[in-house]
Formats: sequence, structure tokens, C-alpha cells
Amino acid sequence: QVQLVEAGGGLVQAGGSLRLSCAASGLTFSAYAMGWFRQTPGKEREFVAADAWSVGSTYYSNSVAGRFTISRDNAKNTLYLQMNNLKAEDTAVYYCVADSRRPLPVDRTKITYWGQGTQVTVSS
Repeated sequence: QVQLVEAGGGLVQAGGSLRLSCAASGLTFSAYAMGWFRQTPGKEREFVAADAWSVGSTYYSNSVAGRFTISRDNAKNTLYLQMNNLKAEDTAVYYCVADSRRPLPVDRTKITYWGQGTQVTVSS
């Protein structure tokens, strides 16, 4: 049974930073593409960041590129999202995702595994 458990969300002022983590179990972590999506009320879940074909290769949505950094520790089965220079529009529930396909799909309907989400609130 695959489990993805996010942590690290919270309330932060605009311009601040947060680091999200995602502990994965029930899968061969190093064999899966991992990433992050987010959702705000009334909107569909949107792609944020993912690792790409090979370890160390990453890609981001235009809205977070240059501010967010995705990374993974295969020894700890953990995925991270470092979020810097946060803006009010980054407020959302952030979801950790996993999929056996590489690169990770950016279409939310094609993602296989989802975490339960963690709330990030950025005050302006």
C-alpha cells in the first residue's frame, strides 16, 4: 500500500520561506517520479514541480520557477519542496504525488498516487 505523507505546511508572511517534506512508503522510491501539485478553493489541482527523467533533473510551473526547489533523498524515501519568496497567491493545499512514469505527468488526471495534502497560507 503506497502512502505519501506531507509535512511542513503552515502560516508564513509574504516574502518568507517554508520547506515541505513528503515521506513515502510502500513503493520503491528511487524508481518513481515524484512531484508536487497544489489546489486552492474553487480551482482544480495544478502542477507545481517534479523531478524529470533522471535524478537531479527538475522542472517547475512558470508561477514558481526561480522561487521553489524540489529535491529528493532516496536513502530516506523523502521528497522536499523548498519554497522561498512566498506570495499570497501561493496559498493552497500542497499535495505530494508519485507515478511510475517518467517524466512525471503534469496532468493531474494522469497521476497515480496522492498524499493527503498540507495547507500553506501566505499572509500579505
